[in-house]
Amino acid sequence: QAYLVESGGGLVQPGGSLRLSCAASRDIFNGYGMAWYRQVPGKQRSMVASITPEMLTSVYVGSMKGRVTISRDNAKNTIYLQMNNLKPEDTAVYYCNRVVTSSAIGWGQGTQVTVSS
Repeated sequence: QAYLVESGGGLVQPGGSLRLSCAASRDIFNGYGMAWYRQVPGKQRSMVASITPEMLTSVYVGSMKGRVTISRDNAKNTIYLQMNNLKPEDTAVYYCNRVVTSSAIGWGQGTQVTVSS
């Protein structure tokens, strides 16, 4: 059964760090570019970072560029997002998925990140 399970979110003060994890089923993960996305209520989900299947290239998008690092462990079918110097505007639900998403896969439940003092 296909799955995407995000974890690692929480409440953190501005300037703090979090490391998100996403465990995916083999059929979703193997051989595909994977990405982290985030969504704020009332706004569309947007990509934060992506990584190619063999980890040769990572791409960072938007305001989190320079503050996040995406990585993957192909042996564990897991991707990670290290987030540093978090800001209140980073508050969102964070999701992982393939770079090219599919309605057949859907989305996981996401993990809430709240940046607040």
